[in-house]
Amino acid sequence: MHPEKGKPYPLSTLRGKVVLVVNTASKCSFTPQYQELEQLYQQINSEYPNEFIVLGFPCNQFGNQDPGTNDEIQTFCQVNYGVSFPVLGKVDVNGPNADPLWSWMKYSQPGIFGLTRIKWNFEKFLILADGQVAGRWWSMVKPQSLYDIIVREIEAGRNGF
Repeated sequence: MHPEKGKPYPLSTLRGKVVLVVNTASKCSFTPQYQELEQLYQQINSEYPNEFIVLGFPCNQFGNQDPGTNDEIQTFCQVNYGVSFPVLGKVDVNGPNADPLWSWMKYSQPGIFGLTRIKWNFEKFLILADGQVAGRWWSMVKPQSLYDIIVREIEAGRNGF
């Protein structure tokens, strides 16, 4: 289900899946989280095939830490971290040109003190199979620490809860 390079990625294909959405960067101290995200993606998919996906959205709004082209970013992710989950085109996550998905997630799940602004690279949002935003975690939260939460949500979705 990897997106075809340079083609639109219809979010409708995610219906019924639990989705972890992450704003990524190639030159950040958190960039090694790509490897952790890939491990989490592979682990959960081996246990729950086609019920979970990670979506990476490169963003250059934090310290200019993802300056490359979309092609350069894709190659970097695949070569350096073996990323097989979709890493889409570069977006803004804050400001007047913020991608609509990011605006919706931020307002659905505000951060501490009700602040909506994305603070840094590798902030994470969890969207449930029914389309609700269920969680938001800042950059320091390790992807593997979300394993139990994600599995619980997949199983709850299976049981209709």
